[in-house]
Amino acid sequence: MGAPSGLEERSRAGRHRRTGEPLIRRRDHSAERTRRRLPFPTPPLSALIGIAVLVLIGAGIIHLSGTGSAIPQEEVVAPVAEAGAGSDPPPEPGEAEEVGSGESPAADPEQSEPAELVVHVSGAVASPGVVRLPAGSRVDDALGAAGGPTDEAELAAVNLARPLVDGEQIHVPVPGEEPPASSGPVTGGDTAPGAPGAGEGGGGDGASSGAIDLNSASATELEELPGVGPAIAQRIIEHREQNGPFESVDQLEEVSGIGPATLEKLRDEATV
Repeated sequence: MGAPSGLEERSRAGRHRRTGEPLIRRRDHSAERTRRRLPFPTPPLSALIGIAVLVLIGAGIIHLSGTGSAIPQEEVVAPVAEAGAGSDPPPEPGEAEEVGSGESPAADPEQSEPAELVVHVSGAVASPGVVRLPAGSRVDDALGAAGGPTDEAELAAVNLARPLVDGEQIHVPVPGEEPPASSGPVTGGDTAPGAPGAGEGGGGDGASSGAIDLNSASATELEELPGVGPAIAQRIIEHREQNGPFESVDQLEEVSGIGPATLEKLRDEATV
C-alpha cells in the first residue's frame, strides 16, 4: 500500500473532530461590544444637587473669609477717630461760670411775674381800697378801678402812666398834702422820678451824687438801677422792711434775683 495522500489525511482528521466544534476558532468580540454599549451607572439627581450645594457653600465661605476680615477693623477704628475729633475742644469753664452767675438770676424774676396785680389805692379816690388788675396795668387803671379820682385829687403829684407793681400802694393826695411815709412795698403818692422834690427827704449824699438810696427809694426809683425790674424792686423794698435798712450795697446779694454780675453794675449806681 502506498503512503496516504493529503486528501486522506484531511478526511481522517475530520473524522476525529468533535461534533459541533468549528473548524477554525474565532475570537468572540460580541461580549466586548455588549459591555461597551452598556451605560455607566448614573448617580441619582438628589446626590448631584447635594454636591452642587456643598460646592456653593464652600465657595461662599472661602469668599467671606477672604474679604470680611478688613471690614470690622475699619468699623472699629472709624468711630474711635470720630469720637476723638469731636471731644478735642472742651468747653472753657470760665465762660460757663460767667454765664451762670451773671444774667440768669436777673432774668428769672421777670418771667415769674404774676398774671394778676393786687394794689392798694388810697387818698382822694371815690372807692379807696384793694383792687385787682391784669398784669401790665398802669396807675391810671388802678384809679379807675377805685372809682376814679375825686374833685379834690392832686393828679399832678401822681404819675398816671407808671406801670403797676404787684403789692404796691397808690396814694392820691389833695392839694397841700404831704406825701405819706413809705409804709408798704411802694408809696403810691410819691412824685415821679426826676420831678421837683423827688430826692428831698432821702439821703442827702445819695441825692446830690446821683446814686439811688436803697433805704429810701421807691420802687419806681429802684427800677432806674441797671438790672432791676419791677419784681426785683419790690423784693428790695420787702427786704429792707423785714430786715431793716441796708448797711451796704453788697447786702443786695441777699435779695432773690440779684447775682454777682448784677451787683457789680449796682455798686456805682446805688448807695445806703
